[in-house]
Amino acid sequence: MTNSKKTSETPETSGTSDEPDLTAPQVLRAAHEQFAELTGLRPEGVSRFERTDGGWLLEAEVVEITRVPETMSVMALYEVTLDATGLLTGYRRVRRYERGRTDSR
Repeated sequence: MTNSKKTSETPETSGTSDEPDLTAPQVLRAAHEQFAELTGLRPEGVSRFERTDGGWLLEAEVVEITRVPETMSVMALYEVTLDATGLLTGYRRVRRYERGRTDSR
């Protein structure tokens, strides 16, 4: 006997097409909260933010080591990835630098 009724677990209804898209502020909040929970670091700013095929990609700047004067604090740039639903899927440190230093690029 075949059951023509669809359940919530069938492929036809389990995609993200029925779910509303996350707004940019929602994605940023989710990234901030999850990254801070995992690393203990609080992002101070976001220098890159974009939607990808699989979700979201952003780069967050954090203070890794606080020093006095503040311009000598060690900063880090982290690449953070989230899936389409806003769940953090990974992060990696891209570079470290002193707060008072500018790029030589």
